Amino acid sequence: MTPCGSPVVPVAVLLLLLWGAPWTHGRRSDVRVITDENWKELLEGEWMIEFYAPWCPACQNLQPEWESFAEWGEDLEVNVAKVDVTEQPGLSGRFIITALPTIYHCKGGEFRRYQGPRTKKDFINFISEKEWKSIEPVSSWFGPGSVLMSSMSALFQLSMWIRTCHNYFIEDLGLPVWGSYTVFALATLLSGLLLGLCMIFVADCLFPSKRRRPQPYPSKKLLPESSQPLQKVEEEQEADEEDVSEEEAGSKERTKKDFAQNAIRQRPVGPSLATDKS
Repeated sequence: MTPCGSPVVPVAVLLLLLWGAPWTHGRRSDVRVITDENWKELLEGEWMIEFYAPWCPACQNLQPEWESFAEWGEDLEVNVAKVDVTEQPGLSGRFIITALPTIYHCKGGEFRRYQGPRTKKDFINFISEKEWKSIEPVSSWFGPGSVLMSSMSALFQLSMWIRTCHNYFIEDLGLPVWGSYTVFALATLLSGLLLGLCMIFVADCLFPSKRRRPQPYPSKKLLPESSQPLQKVEEEQEADEEDVSEEEAGSKERTKKDFAQNAIRQRPVGPSLATDKS
């Protein structure tokens, strides 16, 4: 005869497993998720941020250490976060992510790239002993909040949008690959044409072109600097006229002197002739 209380044991074990499952497997992660919408929260407080991709083996190996390190975040007064670059391409461009996984430290709006060992103990020592002070922060020109990095983020988002459209054309609409490329080529030409027209319009509004007017005949009432060559020409002409007038006056005086000398020479001829006749 089997004891009547035997079915209670499996039920009790099942209840214990169900009660403990949320604590073992469904425990809420202490790692915060950063997106394009809330990334500015990194500018306040102290943060450790991991950039990863789900398909990256190195990122998968780092996840247990990162989760364990996040459990110490409250004691170390540091926020532990992660960014999935496949879901947030804008942040990938904003932080110039060229390798995975990439870890950044941020405090007071200054970002430093962590390049040390990637274990929980090393992460804890990096924060507790303030080893981040020995690392040169990222320049303000390349900071995630700069205009340059904002433009880079927009380009990365645009590239992801183009890739999504390409997949839509091929998979959903059934276009061939060359057809999708043709659509993007035409869109690029049209957008470049419109952008060029807009730039010309804006430049013409800001800096209107000056029409050339016909240059008036140079008059005597000119600016001192511009009238200097004309004044020199006029002075030279006047000097030439004075030289000519002086030469004419000299020639006139010479003719008068010659005429007077001839007259003097001809005066004694008359009396001599009279004496001979007498």
